[in-house]
Amino acid sequence: MRRVSVAERRARLTLRHRLAPDEQGRDVVEAARSLVGFHASDPASVFLQARARVPHAGVAAVESALYAERALVRMTAMRRTLFVVPAELVPVLQSACANRIAAQERRRLERLIEGARIARDGAKWLAAVERDTLAAIEDRGEATGAELSDAVPALRERMRFGEGKRWETTTAVTGRLLVVLAAEGRIVRGRPRGTWVSGQYRWTTAAAWLGGETQALPPEHAEAELARRWLRAFGPSPASDLKWWTGWTVAQVRRAVAAIGAVEVSLGGSATGLALAGDLEPVAAPAPGPALLPSLDATVMGWAERSWFLGDHSPLVFNANGNAGPTVWWDGRVVGAWGQRRDGEIAFRLLEDIGAEAEAAISAEAERLRAWLGETRFTPRFRTPLERELVA
Repeated sequence: MRRVSVAERRARLTLRHRLAPDEQGRDVVEAARSLVGFHASDPASVFLQARARVPHAGVAAVESALYAERALVRMTAMRRTLFVVPAELVPVLQSACANRIAAQERRRLERLIEGARIARDGAKWLAAVERDTLAAIEDRGEATGAELSDAVPALRERMRFGEGKRWETTTAVTGRLLVVLAAEGRIVRGRPRGTWVSGQYRWTTAAAWLGGETQALPPEHAEAELARRWLRAFGPSPASDLKWWTGWTVAQVRRAVAAIGAVEVSLGGSATGLALAGDLEPVAAPAPGPALLPSLDATVMGWAERSWFLGDHSPLVFNANGNAGPTVWWDGRVVGAWGQRRDGEIAFRLLEDIGAEAEAAISAEAERLRAWLGETRFTPRFRTPLERELVA
């Protein structure tokens, strides 16, 4: 059995995730493709993920790929999470992940409608409201949630969400219905109302945005393609990591792994992982370099078991819900955390001794990031203990 050491896994991560100084991407679409997609729950993180891998690309280049060329698309995908993915991957993710999520979200919304006594038959009521909502979007070409609520008064109906939970709240139908329609691939999030750090999007129909209907793929074909792409970017890794990342069942993972002919490799000790059959050649470590990755970066969030690149730093750089904050990287591993202060300074703290030369390189990268951000200020959507301390 081929043995893949921790050092080689870090080398593969550095090379394939475009974190090595000599291996950075030519453009933002290529960079997203190398990670399968950018994690997009935090709007600012999309741009910072791109910048970390394509340093010469500014905000305008990312916006062009998203909103002019539409070569990148924001969609609901793995684990009911927003991702920004290359347009050619949309049908794959829709069939492999989003359709199942959409069905669950629709059933949940129907129950919430009935529980709030908006209608006895939540499905029937919802069908009429979504028809009016889609018609309102088509009439306008694009619309915000607030504009749709004005056009379709039924969207303003209130219901209780997360009842009995710490985060229990009362919410309008608007946001929940738009989430369902987006998960179903019928509408997409377009350009935000504000700047690139804003999360208030304009909505448009998927057919208008993408230039036609999305091709429907058989689930087993889509799952195999997604597993292949993930293993190319994140492997070799245990099947449990693939299951966590996709949100699939064990049966789905086994089916996809068998379809692509993945092979078992040793990850040291008794641990085993999966690799693509044509991806077993040893990988040499690239020259080390610095990287400042944003919160919820696709690299940091790519595995369930992270000790091989995270060490024991998890309590400081992750929050209680498992969301990663901004991290400092050197030589394929997390070595610290960073944050943006009110005056624009990028403050960082190293959590281990990496030597004066490496620390100087990270300091220089922090200054480059400060210059790239200019007058823009942002706060990560999901904050962590050390990030809060750094910017206080």
